[in-house]
Amino acid sequence: MSRRHFLLTTLASLAALSGCQKAGDAASASSVPPGASGQASAVVATASAAAEAMADVQDAYLLAATGSGFSTGPTMSARTVYVFFDTSCPHCAHLWQAAQSLGNQLKIVWIPVGFLRPQSMPQGATILAASDPVAMMNENEASVANHGRGISVPATVDDEALMKVRANTSLFKQFQSDSVPLIVFRNAKTGEVGQHAGAVSGPELLALASV
Repeated sequence: MSRRHFLLTTLASLAALSGCQKAGDAASASSVPPGASGQASAVVATASAAAEAMADVQDAYLLAATGSGFSTGPTMSARTVYVFFDTSCPHCAHLWQAAQSLGNQLKIVWIPVGFLRPQSMPQGATILAASDPVAMMNENEASVANHGRGISVPATVDDEALMKVRANTSLFKQFQSDSVPLIVFRNAKTGEVGQHAGAVSGPELLALASV
């Protein structure tokens, strides 16, 4: 099986939950704070250039590693998966909850994107800018899992964090996925890189990385 084919093929053997798809292009629209548009454009342009370069060598794993996120699991680990998530996505909340059972078995980098709703961008930025992103993520995902709308956004959202989420969103689009969560992984035994759209259980997440 070629790396390209493996990359774009979802593993049919996994009993995965479905992912969340946006209703329309307008759902992911958001604004950049006044005075930050030039900086945001530069960040997005840099991310796009990096994405195009990585796409040329078809290495999704290295591409995902350029995203801005926070991690759970062991601080240093060769076994790392990357998860693009949206704060409004209940399937992302299911994946977050499933991952809590893994402890230090796997390092997971959680990368927020503004994909589903207008509030996704500022909520993702609020999580990134938090002194404890894991605690803030717990609060958001618990709300969404219980049919809530996630965390409240402060009156002033950190500009740098907003630009990072915008760049993450641009990066996410390079994977040509139409749903979140998107899991990007490298098989520890074969070295093959793959991506999986949709939530999975804890054991299935370990299986993706062959842990």
